[in-house]
Amino acid sequence: MKLALGAFAIFAGVSFATPTLAASDDAKWIARCLRDNADAKVKVEIVASYCTCMNNEMDDNETLSITAWEKTSKGKVAMAACDKKSGWDKK
Repeated sequence: MKLALGAFAIFAGVSFATPTLAASDDAKWIARCLRDNADAKVKVEIVASYCTCMNNEMDDNETLSITAWEKTSKGKVAMAACDKKSGWDKK
């Protein structure tokens, strides 16, 4: 439940902070990433930081979800960097 509330708060903050179409699209991908990682054994803030980092690493025209993109060669490189940046690698 905490993850769901945290995800909603982060999603709402991202949505209202920058109301452009691109930001709205980013917020949807980040929210999906948060849902995909709902069972993670780390704090929601770390997951949110990771998802935001991964979203920022992706091309704006990417059609894969963050979770699907993680499995690509570029996604694996970004995943390692975002794990470190978010603190997920220190869980």
